[in-house]
Amino acid sequence: MHGASREALAAARERLDTLTDNTSVDVTRLAADLASVTALLDREVSLRRVLTDPAQTGEAKADLVGRLLGTQVGGEAADLVAGTVRSRWSRSRDLVDSLEELADTADLTAAQRAGTLDDVEDELFRFGRIVASDPGLRAALTDRSATAAAKSELLGTLLDSRAKAETTRLVTRLVTRPRGRSLEAGLESLSKLAAERRDRMVAIVTSAVPLSDQQKQRLGESLAKLYGRAMHLNLDVDPGVLGGIRVQVGDEIINGSIADRIDEASRRMAG
Repeated sequence: MHGASREALAAARERLDTLTDNTSVDVTRLAADLASVTALLDREVSLRRVLTDPAQTGEAKADLVGRLLGTQVGGEAADLVAGTVRSRWSRSRDLVDSLEELADTADLTAAQRAGTLDDVEDELFRFGRIVASDPGLRAALTDRSATAAAKSELLGTLLDSRAKAETTRLVTRLVTRPRGRSLEAGLESLSKLAAERRDRMVAIVTSAVPLSDQQKQRLGESLAKLYGRAMHLNLDVDPGVLGGIRVQVGDEIINGSIADRIDEASRRMAG
């Protein structure tokens, strides 16, 4: 996002944080309501254009939201959406993307309240790994001819009783309403959003054997010092690294495995 949309999203995030700081607010319902509004605006292109039309006053757009959503969603969601459309948006699609992010953040807040945010982060990561290793499963989840109900049923079989409710809701929304994103990109965005709930970065750590608790603690502390922020470790085991570890933070890769050193030595010899 650029310009006005970035500022509008920042303001919407602040309003959501203020709202969810109130423990009396049902954040699970708030997430569902925001997700339903996202789906509505994703379908109704003309409506979202009206709600982001710079020629219309913010108050007029907020009044329209009140009339449309007043009896369809809870008061917190209606007020949040009304406040969001008062802002100026660079593109109408940015409004929909932002509401989707707010819905996902509300679900992650529910996990945070329940003390299960770490579990949700790990489950999102593991689900991504499962999908990456199973082309048939990925094809079924991304099949455009399959109905949302069929995909939801498949995910229920995979995740029910094995994952937190928030993980299931987040993944189900992503799979049934991809909105042009790849499954991998959507899961990555959810993982980053989950990490941001604790103002943490995500490091994908691949090692030949599982790391001990002490090793994980030392690695986390070292990465936190290196990047200046707390770090959440997504741990993966791959015997192919031949010892050592490989760490990826965003687009940056820290190679510390024997396999990487062998490859580097081979390249130098070839050169």
